[in-house]
Amino acid sequence: MKNQTQVYPIEKEHHGTRLDRFLMGATAEMSRTHLQRLIRDGDVTVNDKVTKQPSYQLRAGDRVCLTLPPPRPLDTAAPEHIRLDILHEDSDLIVLNKPAGMLVHPASGVNSGTLVNALLSHCTDLSGIGGVERPGIVHRLDKNTSGVLVVAKTDVVHRGLSAQFEAHSITRQYIAVVCGVPSEATGTIDARLARSRRDRRRMTTVKTGGRHAITHYEVLERYPQFARLQLTLETGRLHQIRVHLQHIGHPVVGDAVYGGEQRALNDARTAALKQALARLKRQALHARHLGFTHPVTGEDLSFSTPIPEDMQQVVDALTEKNM
Repeated sequence: MKNQTQVYPIEKEHHGTRLDRFLMGATAEMSRTHLQRLIRDGDVTVNDKVTKQPSYQLRAGDRVCLTLPPPRPLDTAAPEHIRLDILHEDSDLIVLNKPAGMLVHPASGVNSGTLVNALLSHCTDLSGIGGVERPGIVHRLDKNTSGVLVVAKTDVVHRGLSAQFEAHSITRQYIAVVCGVPSEATGTIDARLARSRRDRRRMTTVKTGGRHAITHYEVLERYPQFARLQLTLETGRLHQIRVHLQHIGHPVVGDAVYGGEQRALNDARTAALKQALARLKRQALHARHLGFTHPVTGEDLSFSTPIPEDMQQVVDALTEKNM
């Protein structure tokens, strides 16, 4: 891919405007951070002279030239041919059903087999996020949580989707099988979240500090010692649903980190349920529904997927008459 050059004559209305702010408005597809990096790297000239100061104040009559180098290859992950369950794809974004057991992106000690590895192989039209040839991860699902996920292919879509997440205008609904039965049919969990001081891999609820987090729940089905819930996120914090449900005394079935694995095994009354729990090997949590507005077309999009087979087997075992 060759370098692309864009030229902008400066009119009177932009006299005195910072160089980075002008380019931010002129090139809607790039973030300010990315543009500042290009300026400092010498990819921007003013009147044919390299200007490495993002704060440079433009003058009427100036001629700004921006050279866009090809996106840099992502050096933390390599393309891998991994089957994807794609729900929707266009030139701007891709929506897929992530299986349980797959990390979204490379982490410490893991640089293969992730969703990013798979997308680098599948997507041949990545324009680059922040100057790097990579998919734009807007939100994440835990490794052992399955369900609907949207990924951006361009900077402008990445920023557009991120803004929707920050504004809480995106609809996210999950299905979970939990230990115990909530006393109320519906409820809201409003508890701040922070990393545990004892184990940095875990999150915990805190009275002060941390990050604000709200989860709404509805009981869909009650069983002896268990329940199936629908959960709607108002915020999207790390491990939010899992920690919030533990906080109210109903950890997710199979969740080894937050107490749901052993409790479910202790409360299982039938051989069928015990067998289903043994096959589950993860938290019974599925991101069933995702709704958002396409940042480019303005179309309202909505995607839903049924719970996967391992969770369905647990539900089937719970509905047996001898339960």
